[in-house]
Order: sequence, then structure tokens, then C-alpha cells
Amino acid sequence: MVKKLEGAGLRGQVAGETSLSSVGQIEGLAYRGHKIETLAEKATFEEVAYLLLYNKLPNTSELKEYKELLKSQRDLPEPLKEVLQKIPASAHPMDVMRTGTSMLGNLEPEGDFSNQLDSINRMIATMPSIVTYWYKYSHDGEDISLVNDEDSMAGHFLHILHGKTPSDLHRKVMDVSLVLYAEHEFNASTFTGRVCASTMSDIHSCVVAAIGSLRGPLHGGANEKAMELIEHWTSREEAKEKILSMLANKEKIMGFGHAVYSIRDPRNAVIKEYAKELSKLHDNDDLYQVAEEVEKVMADEKKMFANADFFHAPAYFYMGIPTKLFTPIFVMSRVSGWTAHCMEQRANNRIIRPSADYIGVESSEWVDLADRD
Repeated sequence: MVKKLEGAGLRGQVAGETSLSSVGQIEGLAYRGHKIETLAEKATFEEVAYLLLYNKLPNTSELKEYKELLKSQRDLPEPLKEVLQKIPASAHPMDVMRTGTSMLGNLEPEGDFSNQLDSINRMIATMPSIVTYWYKYSHDGEDISLVNDEDSMAGHFLHILHGKTPSDLHRKVMDVSLVLYAEHEFNASTFTGRVCASTMSDIHSCVVAAIGSLRGPLHGGANEKAMELIEHWTSREEAKEKILSMLANKEKIMGFGHAVYSIRDPRNAVIKEYAKELSKLHDNDDLYQVAEEVEKVMADEKKMFANADFFHAPAYFYMGIPTKLFTPIFVMSRVSGWTAHCMEQRANNRIIRPSADYIGVESSEWVDLADRD
């Protein structure tokens, strides 16, 4: 018997099983049983990626080897660089990520599934390089080097973006951000990737499909929209006035509420503290003050909480990251979760093919072409 869903967009429906993460259980988030707060405090992104892909935390030698592997694979093939050079500065950066991933799949195809981890780790290593190489080339005319001594993805991204060694705090905050975004159960982009994987497609196609889903403003673009919302306000008073006006006009405030969490997003508390710390070291902390006031008004007026995206906006701003690169950072991190899900889907696969309730006309009469008005 097919269960009918009343316009819920599958929200709240169980669509499969996973051992990768648990979301919303007592408003918590855990990767393979490890609470997100613990991982954000104690783990690096590379440890988290290893945990998701290999189903265990690495020991010292395994982590060293894994970091060296990723570090060795950051540079891009020349044909891929040539493709990125042809993409205009006006392009959406998520389209750049999609095209770059697809081109990488053409140059270095997965072959068969026994090579999946090789392809996955190559994608993890190159995601920061793809978007940053395009950004620097198209916006600044720079053919940047993608090779440096940074041993973390966080440090590598900030280094190639700014052309210099990042501060320890910036490196730490970026690493925490990547940890927070790495995995989140059956969200829209992950489920898209799993649907693609269920057809036994190649891993690059699965990631391209997931990127296309994440591109939508109702999924991955919320941190950019949050930044666009708050960047022009210069005080708590102005923020309060503007948000109250928007609420009165029934305008949507991006970065608040969540499809699964009902009381709080556990990731928000983590990134909010880092955004606050960064603001204290910046020449102007107005953006953080504005964001905090918006959070307060939304809680008071609508009983809505900030999700992980909202305070990522000021955190990224204080690290000098252009707004248009906010969502690609999501990709850099989430590719670890996406691909772990694709591996899990392939290991115990049945094609994902739901049914639909037909709501069209019951019967239509054929009219020959010559007789149609």
C-alpha cells in the first residue's frame, strides 16, 4: 500500500536507513554517535571526513597519512584549469563547482566502484582549489598556485584565497565550520545524491546532482541570504526596526527555523561563539551586533531560532571571505557526507523510485492536429 503524503515535501517521512548521522534526537546532531559539539571542539575536518568515510576515527599515523594524501591531491589538472579560466566572473559559484566536478569526472573517471575512495578523496582535496582558482582568475586575473604547506583544508582554502598564511584563529574557525557542515542525514542535497547513487551511477555524477540541489536558496544559500539581509544595517536599533517591518509585511527572514529541529540548531551555538570572538578582533563589530539583535527579535516575536547558516555569515565576513563563496564552502565540507552516503547506498542498494498521486484529468480525448484550434 502506498502512503499518501499531504503536501509535506516528504518532511518527517522515513526514506531509508543510515549509520552516518542522527539529527534532531533531543535537538542534537551526531556523526556516527559523536556529538557535534565534541567534534567541533576536539576534531579537525580531516578527522571527521575519515570518520564518515572509513567508519572510525583515525589514529595518529592514519590521520597523518590521510592529511598527506589530501595535501598531495590539491592541485588541478591543466585541462580543468583551462575550463575554469573560461567561466566568466558573472557565473554563479555553485555552477562553477558543478562544472569543475563534472570536468574532473571526465578527466579522472571513477572506473568501477572499487576505486570510489580514490575518487572521493580527490574530490575532497580539490573542491577548495576549484572554486578559489576560478574566483581569483575571473575576478583578479590571477593564475594562483594551489600548492602550499598548509596541512588542513581550512588553512589551504584561506591561504589560496588571501595569498598568505592565515592566522591560527581564522584557521580554527574555518576548520570548525567545515566540521559543522560535513554531514546532516537525509537533507535535500544528500537525498539527491543517494537517489543518483541508487541508479548505480558514478560518484562524480552523484556529487554533481547533490551540488545542483544545494544550489537552491531554500537549501544551501541561506548563509548568503543572511549576509545580504544584515550587511547594510549599522546598529541594533536599525536592525530591530527593519526586522519588525519585514515581519509586519510577512517577508521571509533567511537563516531561521529548520526542517528537522524544532527548538534549536545545535550548530548555531558553536559558530555564534566563534563569530563573537572574531568580531572582537575586527575594526568594526557592527555586523555581529546586528546579527545578535536580529536573532533576539526573531525569538521574541516569532519564537524562531537561528540555524547554522545565520551566524556563519558574520564569521565568514570577519575572515575576509566574499559572500558569493559562502555556499561553495558548504560544498567543500558536505562532499564528505554526500560521498559517504553514496557509499552506504551502493553497499546495500535498491533503486529509489517513489510513487506519485496523479491529480490530472481522468480521461482525455484525442484531437487530430488539423482539427485543433
